Amino acid sequence: MADNLFPDSVKDFVFDLHDVARRSFIPSEQHALYTGSFRDLTAKYFPTSAWPAPEAVASECSNDELFLALYNELTLRHLQSVKRPSVRDRIDGWHAYRRLFDFILSEAPSEDETKSDKDRLYLIPEWCFDILHEFLYQFQGFCQFRTTTYCAAAKTADDPDKSPPSHVMDAIHALSENRDAWAVETVLFYLHRLVRVGLQKNANATHRYLAYFSSVTLSRLECLLGDYRASIAALDVIYDSDAEAVAVGEDVKSPEELVNGVFPARLSLTYHAGVSFLMLRRYKDAARMLGGICLFMQRGFKTGQLRKIPGSDQFNKLFDRMIALLAIVTHICPTPLLDDSIASVVREKHANNLSKIESGEEGYEELFVFACPKFVNPAVPDYDEALKPEAPAMPYGQDAYKLQVHHFMNEMAAHQTLRKMRSYMCLYTSIGVEKLATFNDMKVDDFEPWLTCFKHKMYQLERGLAPVDPTSKSTKGEQQVKQDKMGTAMDIHYFVAANVAHVDEAEKTRRFENFFMKQIANNDDILRQVERLRVDIV
Repeated sequence: MADNLFPDSVKDFVFDLHDVARRSFIPSEQHALYTGSFRDLTAKYFPTSAWPAPEAVASECSNDELFLALYNELTLRHLQSVKRPSVRDRIDGWHAYRRLFDFILSEAPSEDETKSDKDRLYLIPEWCFDILHEFLYQFQGFCQFRTTTYCAAAKTADDPDKSPPSHVMDAIHALSENRDAWAVETVLFYLHRLVRVGLQKNANATHRYLAYFSSVTLSRLECLLGDYRASIAALDVIYDSDAEAVAVGEDVKSPEELVNGVFPARLSLTYHAGVSFLMLRRYKDAARMLGGICLFMQRGFKTGQLRKIPGSDQFNKLFDRMIALLAIVTHICPTPLLDDSIASVVREKHANNLSKIESGEEGYEELFVFACPKFVNPAVPDYDEALKPEAPAMPYGQDAYKLQVHHFMNEMAAHQTLRKMRSYMCLYTSIGVEKLATFNDMKVDDFEPWLTCFKHKMYQLERGLAPVDPTSKSTKGEQQVKQDKMGTAMDIHYFVAANVAHVDEAEKTRRFENFFMKQIANNDDILRQVERLRVDIV
């Protein structure tokens, strides 16, 4: 499309966006262009079609290759949201991201440079996160596309009278020629490289934004791959007490504040970390993390605050998933970790599933299947094998999904027995092991290991607070830093002596203070509103 074939307002948008990204660096102007003008122009001129190609707008940005790569990613992201991408679109998207990241990394100063002579770049935090979020979304979609293409070809391999549809053969051919497209090792390389470059002492604000949001994206990727320890470890960069603050407009924020300031990033971090904590049996951490953001979202839905954020149509779905995760977590670990309003939502939405679990039926799997992310297998299938007779119909992506569900259900199978045992122990201060075994329909020799198993299953790492290391480089004056520690998630304590189990149920704290604190806060709000009223006395 020649530059004289699209509206002047589009030309002005490209010129202004280039100016604030490469010259003026005014965050408020860039925010208005990125979150407002782009959506308005898209709705007016390109609701279901592509924006002008980068070559067509090159004259508006002085042929700035880095900016054109940013523009290409932004417009491709829009195009893939309004049409079903073909295999060629997916591969082109891969090359677009590689080109963009190569430019961004080449713009970063090296570690031994005190000041870079290279052209500067400024992107607002929201833009940085959206780039990385879409990057991983397209990787996830490509892994699933490879799976469905392989399965479609394998279905007809056994029948000599049938051949795969032409679009399947075209996809197989394109995938075979581009086996390195969206390779997981390259995806990991770019994310780790962005983190490493952005954490250098001389990194500018944009590279720091990309580093912290790459950590969020890494956590999500590791969760989708089933490496839950790596998923949690990826967040150490954000929660590091020695991490340098970063300028966001006129404010200076810690990495955690930066991520929390971009709500989709906070939501992605919390959801995938919550899943990882659940799969690592860190139930208290999962409950605290998921419960906190669900409470925030519940209030945001009531006030309408969340509806103003782009992509808000997905928030309700993730809220429901996290509530389902909380139903699992709080059923396994019945401790008062949730706000009363969230606990009420959990009971309302999943009372049926929880009652199934209590009665011994399968309820955990239904909850987990609904709440879990779409796990992926990054392995590249043998496309030639799919076209041979008697080809194994190996659903690679589904294998990864089924493997994680199977792993979760194996863990929950033990909890069925443990919950039954706990329910009997709560009725006694002391009870004979033989009697307790009879209640649980087991022989004593088979039951005794379960007494140890209960303590083992509920003994877990917890995120806690510890004194600051006096040699720490932190200059923020923190008195405490986050540090994992071992703890128990049990709400009862017991020990066995002389074949008798002695039980001491943990005292449940009556949380009357929450009620009074809420009422005091409401009263303060009312008083402030009254003070603002002007009363004219005649």
